[in-house]
Amino acid sequence: MNYQAVMFDLDGTLADTLGDIMAAANHAFTTMGQPAQTYERFRYLAGQGLSRLFTDALPEAECERVEEYMQLFRAYYADHNMDTTSLYPGISELLNAITSRKMKMAILTNKPDAAAHELTNKLMSQWDWDVVLGHREPYPVKPDPTSALAICEQLDIAPEHWLYVGDTRVDMETARNAGMFAIGVLWGFRDEPELRESGADMIVSDVQPIIEKLG
Repeated sequence: MNYQAVMFDLDGTLADTLGDIMAAANHAFTTMGQPAQTYERFRYLAGQGLSRLFTDALPEAECERVEEYMQLFRAYYADHNMDTTSLYPGISELLNAITSRKMKMAILTNKPDAAAHELTNKLMSQWDWDVVLGHREPYPVKPDPTSALAICEQLDIAPEHWLYVGDTRVDMETARNAGMFAIGVLWGFRDEPELRESGADMIVSDVQPIIEKLG
């Protein structure tokens, strides 16, 4: 297959953001009188969108107040989103390899759109991204393929010519739903069984196999 473009998830794939996400969410939990969650718990709470994070973590009776939790999260995260966040090892090498081959690059994340752009600008401004797209209402979050397919249309590249790189079930299902080649990475938030069971075409523990797949 002649691949022409690469689409990335952001949190847990390009950048290790979990510490800052956890700090912001736990700020919201404790402010609202709920217990803080552990790092291991956040590995499974993150990645499905902010509303889902709180809905999954909170008691059912508290879920009607999710918007309040989200507002607390956003205010805290805006000031602390780079306290511990950094690119994963090898990402710079991978992005350079894609750039040198003149392939298109996109980010598609369930992170709120403004936060996705801010983080990309802070961490990865040296690379030319063709599209950076976070979650925006009323568009559905991943694994719904609507936004992935919109990026394909915008860049005029058919889905079968895309590699999709992500670290969770949501990412593998997004790639499969959109008709892309799904690459699951093991350095992110989830483990190999989840990636395999959710349809990964390839699972990698470092960037070199992805570079080789670029052609």
